[in-house]
Amino acid sequence: MILFPAIDIRGGNCVRLIQGDYDQETIYGDSPTAMALEWEKKGAEYIHLIDLDGAKTGNSLNKQAIKAVAAAVSIPVQVGGGIRSLAIIKDYLENGVSRVIIGTAAIHDQAFLQEAVDKYGEKIAVSIDARNGYVATDGWTETSNVKAIDLLHTLAEIGVHTVVYTDIYKDGMLQGPNLSELERVDEATKMDVIASGGVTTKEDIRTLRERHMYGAIIGKALYDGNLIFEELVGGALDEQA
Repeated sequence: MILFPAIDIRGGNCVRLIQGDYDQETIYGDSPTAMALEWEKKGAEYIHLIDLDGAKTGNSLNKQAIKAVAAAVSIPVQVGGGIRSLAIIKDYLENGVSRVIIGTAAIHDQAFLQEAVDKYGEKIAVSIDARNGYVATDGWTETSNVKAIDLLHTLAEIGVHTVVYTDIYKDGMLQGPNLSELERVDEATKMDVIASGGVTTKEDIRTLRERHMYGAIIGKALYDGNLIFEELVGGALDEQA
């Protein structure tokens, strides 16, 4: 299972939000590049970057900061937040980004998603951000009438290979992931599922790995010191079991 340290960017800073609330922000640094290099040094094999301004506005406001990260690290980078055109996808993929995550547009413009998947294949992932089982959009500020499970089936038909599944009510709360929902999602699809939201303890990570998740995104627990990344990689987690 791949562990993805999360770097959320807002106004050029590395931040974390609670339950996606833009009014509950904590700033952890002013250099996404320095943060990414630190995670790489600690053993990360993949970086998860989100443009929070982009997610909310639909414009990739932190695009230069993200491209700087991709140029600086030697490990793959996946990027999400406000990616709603083929031009933005092309720009990212031509500038070192390995995988692009489409969120809101997967609901509002599935013709665009289909075109992106047809053109870029496995380099396209989709973020499913759920609130009470329904998909949230526009930086989590809106909730659609689309059920997450129904969207999974649509994405499979389109040809999507990877989904990032986030339970919004768990995100940033340090209360553990919604394991029952994640298991339901994973059982409902053959796509690779990356778990996101509430991953807080080593036991959370062991459980997700036992349930054969493709990956897990870790955010606030790393930045607040609940988890030490070096203790999670290279077999260290098994040695402590």
